[in-house]
Amino acid sequence: MIPIVDLKRQYKQTGAEIEKAVVDVLRSGSYILGPNTKALEQEFAQYLGTKHAIGLNSGTDALHLALRALDIGKGDEVITVAFTFVATTESIEIVGATPVFVDIDPDTFNMDVTQIESKITPKTKAIMPVHLYGQPANMEVIMDIAKRYNLYVIEDCCQAIGAEFKGKKVGSFGDIGCYSFFPTKNLGGMGDGGMAVTNSDYLKDRMTALRNHGGAVRYHHDEIGVNSRLDEIQSAILRVKMNYIDEWNKMRREVAHRYTELFKGYEDVQTPKELDDTYCVYHQYTIKVPNRDEVQKMLQENGVGAMLYYPIPLHMQKVHAHLGYKMGDLPKTEYDTQHVMSLPMFAELTFEEQKEIVQKVKDAIEKCKASASC
Repeated sequence: MIPIVDLKRQYKQTGAEIEKAVVDVLRSGSYILGPNTKALEQEFAQYLGTKHAIGLNSGTDALHLALRALDIGKGDEVITVAFTFVATTESIEIVGATPVFVDIDPDTFNMDVTQIESKITPKTKAIMPVHLYGQPANMEVIMDIAKRYNLYVIEDCCQAIGAEFKGKKVGSFGDIGCYSFFPTKNLGGMGDGGMAVTNSDYLKDRMTALRNHGGAVRYHHDEIGVNSRLDEIQSAILRVKMNYIDEWNKMRREVAHRYTELFKGYEDVQTPKELDDTYCVYHQYTIKVPNRDEVQKMLQENGVGAMLYYPIPLHMQKVHAHLGYKMGDLPKTEYDTQHVMSLPMFAELTFEEQKEIVQKVKDAIEKCKASASC
């Protein structure tokens, strides 16, 4: 079986360093907001080119507390997309605000920036673009719109550590950038974890207080907060992995380019497009195929861990039924969620494995085309 991701291979490269780092934390007796978390925050901010980084316990909390820090809540609207993980919109509804969906650009799976202005109302407070699968959204246009309409921008970078738009890393454009360290991410911990970045001293102080029960000083609580502190052990692990992130992203890009070359000329597979002036980090390599569900099932049965991510768009999920969306409202989103499939993608994937995967994809498509059941 070729899995969608193989963390054991990565561990072979980093395991000795990680084990030493974890043991050092265990021996230190400092387990919450210790020196590793403080150092990781500094290193992460420096890597992204932002002034501050705030360690949190998940990417979901990064999005949630970003909205809290910007005082977005009941009666406010946040423009975003329905083709993403539920954490994006979950964070919006947790604070009492309303997600407003725009359709996607089918070439990038990201927000169709030409639709944003038509969705702006007096209730709109922010735009939340998602850099899906590691592909940067068009931050130049988004920031221009936000400036003209006096809107906040919260970047969902949970799949896009190291991705760039016009030479600048995503997460550093908006008011706050949000990251996830879920184990399968390009920069993954060995448990949950997250980070928010900002250039604002005020937002840094606000999110730091919110993550620690709403107080900047111990036992002094200015507002209702949460307990969302990045674990010291995870910070130590992530500091080791930070040394490899550019190398791993480069290797992912090489894997992606090999896939694209192997599929070249095969018209039944639409490979992902990387736009000019972007640096995609390929959290996933996602293709469009006919008879997607049947093809994916055949691949799974034949030893290829192809995955369907977000097969039900968020505007059609029960959790958002009260918003009143219906099928046909976001046609490009709906089409792509029915046709996309992600292939195994990790830095250590070999060329021989890729050739096997591509051949099995082609075989499954051809078999399905010849079968009445498809």
